[in-house]
Amino acid sequence: MNLPKIWPMPEEARLVVVNTTPIIALSLIGELDLLRRLYGQVLAPPSVEAEVRAGGRGRSGRSELQEASWLRIVSLQDPRRADLLADLDRGEAEVIALAQELNADLVVIDERLARLHAKRLGLTLTGTLGVLLKAKQLGHVQAVAPLIDRLRQGGIHLSDVVVAEVLALADER
Repeated sequence: MNLPKIWPMPEEARLVVVNTTPIIALSLIGELDLLRRLYGQVLAPPSVEAEVRAGGRGRSGRSELQEASWLRIVSLQDPRRADLLADLDRGEAEVIALAQELNADLVVIDERLARLHAKRLGLTLTGTLGVLLKAKQLGHVQAVAPLIDRLRQGGIHLSDVVVAEVLALADER
């Protein structure tokens, strides 16, 4: 299956940095562990941890993050690098800066402006739906359509165009 440029997913990413929204979205549908199964150890900067925890007790992602020993919180060596991305929220800026510092193989980020910055900086990207698509391709989930429905029911906004593209790639039209 040939994937379009907006969904590049290296088969053996060694260093993966994840943002807040994918953690919350995957937790919402009970699939946060897909990150571990697909990529092994995953990294996030402290601001992402703070954003997930700020959601409050009982919110998606908070307890899952605490239980995810495979998700390491790693501080930036040079926090000023994130300051250069002032039009992004702190989590997004630190994810991109950390990925640059560590020469990450993959960044898991959903927000459009952050994706544009990451792409401009030459980072390889995927998002929550790209994770679900790869999980199906590798046999970790049976279908992505029901998971997308659960994301939407849980309040996650997903573009109809992107959903249609992912469903087509998953052979689930």
